[in-house]
Amino acid sequence: MRIAVMSDIHGNLWALDAVLSDIARRQVDVTVNLGDILSGPLQPAETADRLMQLDLPTIRGNHERQLLQHDPAIMGASDRWAHDHIAPGHRKWIASLPPSMHLQKDVLLVHGTPGSDLVYWMESVDPAGQRVATYDEVLQRAGDAQASLILCGHTHVPRSVLLGDGRLVVNPGSVGLQAYHGDLPHPHKAENGTPHARYAIVEQSGPGWTVEQYAIAYDWNAAAGVAQRHGRPDWAFALTTGRMP
Repeated sequence: MRIAVMSDIHGNLWALDAVLSDIARRQVDVTVNLGDILSGPLQPAETADRLMQLDLPTIRGNHERQLLQHDPAIMGASDRWAHDHIAPGHRKWIASLPPSMHLQKDVLLVHGTPGSDLVYWMESVDPAGQRVATYDEVLQRAGDAQASLILCGHTHVPRSVLLGDGRLVVNPGSVGLQAYHGDLPHPHKAENGTPHARYAIVEQSGPGWTVEQYAIAYDWNAAAGVAQRHGRPDWAFALTTGRMP
């Protein structure tokens, strides 16, 4: 089985279209979407329309949950933009998405970790900032999730870790946003260092899985221009550099 894995699109239709075009060349069996689909100052409604048409196996991320559950008055700027620019049909769609999914018995889709859509899995945050998680941290967060392949997103950082019991955890990185500031549990930033759209392909190979990570060029200047016009120079900088200002 050959699976294309997308996550953290964040309303970036330019990046999504580039990734979908690249996937179409690579003869996969299925493409999955791991959530955080619309939040951000770009094109949330248009992104939802594209994905609703495709009807891919899709789970919700923390931003879908926040869009549905949080009071708009206390939403962050990215969630509030999406909230104000999507239609009832888009809300109905994201409300229908499960928080996790078994694609098949041995393939589990989650957004953050099996236990939380907010916990970073292969990264950790301490007072010094974000760092690569230790093996013991990754193993603890895996819990008793039953699958040989576990696909996750949320951190926007492409990474894979093979656990000692044979479970492989894969994060494809972010389709739509290659750098951001976070504030929980401590202020930190995530940076991939280039603006390329990220996704992964995993393929069953004998007794295990192979992983290919992709970084795809797209018109990030167009996306950044929209972010700038919508009052988000921080996003504009991140979209064109893969870094935070």
